[in-house]
Amino acid sequence: MHFPDSLARGVAPVRPGTLHARTVTGGVKAAPQSGAVVRFGRAGKPEVDLGVGEDDLHVSRRHGELTYRRRQWWLRNTGQQLVRLPRGRFLHATTDPIPLAAGYTPLFVKGCGHREHLVELYVSGHDDEGLIPRRRADTLPPKIWPLDDVERLLLVILGRRYLLYEENPRPLTYRQAADYLADIRREEAWGERKIEARVETVRRRLDASGFPFPLIHDMATGRPCDNNLLHNLLRGLVDSTTLVPTDLELVEDDPHA
Repeated sequence: MHFPDSLARGVAPVRPGTLHARTVTGGVKAAPQSGAVVRFGRAGKPEVDLGVGEDDLHVSRRHGELTYRRRQWWLRNTGQQLVRLPRGRFLHATTDPIPLAAGYTPLFVKGCGHREHLVELYVSGHDDEGLIPRRRADTLPPKIWPLDDVERLLLVILGRRYLLYEENPRPLTYRQAADYLADIRREEAWGERKIEARVETVRRRLDASGFPFPLIHDMATGRPCDNNLLHNLLRGLVDSTTLVPTDLELVEDDPHA
C-alpha cells in the first residue's frame, strides 16, 4: 500500500516563500506571487484547489484560503466549522487572517462528531536543505527544567491529574494541596499562601529561563486568573518530561483529587 509523503518530512529546496499544501487527496504548490490564492474545502476543482473532508457535510465547500501578500502567506477560515492550529489555537470565520511562519504547519478542519481533517502546510525558507535522514544520530533529549525536591513535591500534588494524562486536566487548588500536605507531612506548616508563594518563585525563575508557555501576569492587560498560569506551568513540565508519572510515587493517592 502506498502512502503519500507527509510535508512534516520537509520539502526539496525551492524558491523561498513557496507554499506547499497537502491533504489525503493530493497536494498543491504555489509560488510566492502577490495576490496568489490557494483555497481548500469539501468542493472539487475549480471551486477549491485542494480537497479536504470530501465525505463530511460538516466541512464547508470552501473552508479556508491562503493568500500571499506583504511577503507572507496569510491563512483565513472561510468555513462554518473551526480550524485548529498547533498549541491549541483556533480560527473562526470572524477571526483575522494569520501569517504562516516558514516551515511546517499542520491544521485541522473540524468535521462531524470528533472527526478532524488534516491539512498540511509548508512554507519554504531560505535555509531549507530538504530531507536529511539522521537515522543513526544521537537522539536530542528534551529540555528538563530544574526543580528542587520541595518544588517537585508541590507540583506533583498540584498536577496529579496531568501526570495521569487525563483529558483536559486542571490543577488542584492551593487549598486542596495544603489539606493534602497536612495529611502526609503533619510536621510541616504548608498553608495556601506558602504554597502559592513557592509556586510563584518557580514560575518567575522558569519564565526568565525561556519557558515555552506564559508564566507571569501581564499587568498591562489586567490580572489573569492565577489558575491559568499554574496550568501553563504544569502543562510545560509534563510536556517536557520534567514531571513524569513515576513522580506520583512521591505521594500517596490524593483523596482530594
